[in-house]
Amino acid sequence: MNPHPHANQPVLTLGPPPAEARLGAILIHGRGASAEDILGLAHELALPDVASVAPQAAGHTWYPYSFLSRTEQNEPGLSSALLVIEGLVQQFEQQGLPAERVALMGFSQGACLTLEFAARHARRYAAIVGFSGGLIGLPGTPRNYPGSFDSTPVFIGCSDVDPHIPVERVRESADVYRRMGAAVDERIYPGMGHTINQAEIDAVRNLLAKPSQ
Repeated sequence: MNPHPHANQPVLTLGPPPAEARLGAILIHGRGASAEDILGLAHELALPDVASVAPQAAGHTWYPYSFLSRTEQNEPGLSSALLVIEGLVQQFEQQGLPAERVALMGFSQGACLTLEFAARHARRYAAIVGFSGGLIGLPGTPRNYPGSFDSTPVFIGCSDVDPHIPVERVRESADVYRRMGAAVDERIYPGMGHTINQAEIDAVRNLLAKPSQ
């Protein structure tokens, strides 16, 4: 079995070269979707001074089972996906955008990966955004992540009846982030379904439009 199935997959880009950008953004697509799909979110955010990158998952899926499954069941895809994100953060750093000027965001499976990656690599980021997602693992998984987010702004939005994302996991994830020193904007939308709404896009646009501290 390939230990790193998502290595050498395409990475799409949008916006200025990182050396000329105010911020970098790493956008992670959901299950069955594509880098092109999630890059559409960058178009909707309409922030011309942000350098956006969107990696593609092998087979359009980052890991095979629900994010609520045993972690081992989702290997090696899960670890491979986290390595992809880590590599993109390092690449931005090498191009002049340190982590505090990099936003991490994703939708659905991509939101779960974004939140899990950031929790495992806690530091100051420009922003962390999870649209319809939560931290990965079985219910009751210990969340003893080391480090601090140092007041990183975090947006977590989801429906209260999402068929894939239990609202309890969303709230647990927001609580973990607060405990780790993030400034969390948690929004639960009644009856929304599994999607991103305009209020969420507007909130994240406003978040990323603020001057980097």
